[in-house]
Amino acid sequence: MSNPQQLRYSKDHEWISAAEDGVATVGITEYAASALGDVVYVQLPEPGTAVTAGEPCGELESTKSVSELYSPVSGEVTEVNQDVADDPALVNSAPFAEGWLFRVRPDAAAGEAELLSADEYTAFTHE
Repeated sequence: MSNPQQLRYSKDHEWISAAEDGVATVGITEYAASALGDVVYVQLPEPGTAVTAGEPCGELESTKSVSELYSPVSGEVTEVNQDVADDPALVNSAPFAEGWLFRVRPDAAAGEAELLSADEYTAFTHE
């Protein structure tokens, strides 16, 4: 599995892009998507919802289990990926592209110090 270098990663297996115009994109990693199995349902936070770094903000249901979705940063949800809500399999087929989950406007002190680089995340998942 190849983790895009430009993203940052949480130990809860979410990724986040650098904020563009103050908004960052969040999804789950290929590692997490593979571990979950076929995702059949996603529950995403509503736009306008305040999320807290490391706290649950939604759920992913697969044929194997239900897993909580965590926000990698604190901030306000600005958008959710309706395509994933309509077709949860996008989480498995394109976790770093069309399978993104939501966009967030991070708080000034968004807690990015807790996030890992791609190389650190790869090492973390291979421990």
